[in-house]
Amino acid sequence: MSNRVGAADGAAPLERLSLNQITIDQWTLPEVVEGCVRAGITTIAPWREPVAKVGLDAAARLIAGAGLAVSSLCRGGFFPAAGDGERRRADDDNRRAVDEAAALGTDVLVLVCGPPLGRDLARARTEIAQGIERLAPYAAQHGVRLGIEPLHPMMIGERSAIVTLGEALDIALRFDADEVGVVVDAYHVWWDPALERELARAGGRVVGFHVSDWLVPTPDLLQGRGMMGDGIIDLRGIRGLVEAAGYDGPIEVEVINRDLWRLPGDELVALTRERFAAAV
Repeated sequence: MSNRVGAADGAAPLERLSLNQITIDQWTLPEVVEGCVRAGITTIAPWREPVAKVGLDAAARLIAGAGLAVSSLCRGGFFPAAGDGERRRADDDNRRAVDEAAALGTDVLVLVCGPPLGRDLARARTEIAQGIERLAPYAAQHGVRLGIEPLHPMMIGERSAIVTLGEALDIALRFDADEVGVVVDAYHVWWDPALERELARAGGRVVGFHVSDWLVPTPDLLQGRGMMGDGIIDLRGIRGLVEAAGYDGPIEVEVINRDLWRLPGDELVALTRERFAAAV
């Protein structure tokens, strides 16, 4: 991919690095904030669960007080529901996620759309589109864009019926560009033979770009992502295509790896900075 039109030349500026909290999952949110300040990282991407442990207001003050920007909040979604009651609970939770994103100072809520219930994949995809349609006006009122993140097909049974960038774009393009876009996670989309074509039609719709690497062999389907440069993804090539689609915002390092979580946090943060410069 690195020889394709739009491939990035040279490393991404360190200023674009956003530390996704789950990369340093052994740390609490206050520890992540302190570690970013020590390492000169200026942007983070928190998850809702660690924010809840601190308290939303306290988390917002903590992050703002440290001078950090927030690139996105993870996550909303999980739209397919077994019945009306479950659907209402999901909608309520997604509106809370929008409120939390706004309170933390980010305009992007990442959507992990949810798996099919049983064998009805078509129904799941329909319910996902309907759920986003219900949520989008509320998010727009609060200045939050919804970022549909397609996940790798191996996760379709547990996490998302939306597994290609094309599917995500087909939904996003039904809405205004300032309401719904897509999140391009290299780990989830690198394999897709249509990736270059889909990114070419994603102009103005990319609201987030996540990086990690695909290890060979993959040690764990969920917690086996590699640090950038340790696997086989052409991250710089994908970055070039994402930038050609008009995205020049933060690049989130989202490495979910149980072995890396055994490292001291500061050591892992330093490794993240080093590999970002070398491979992204």
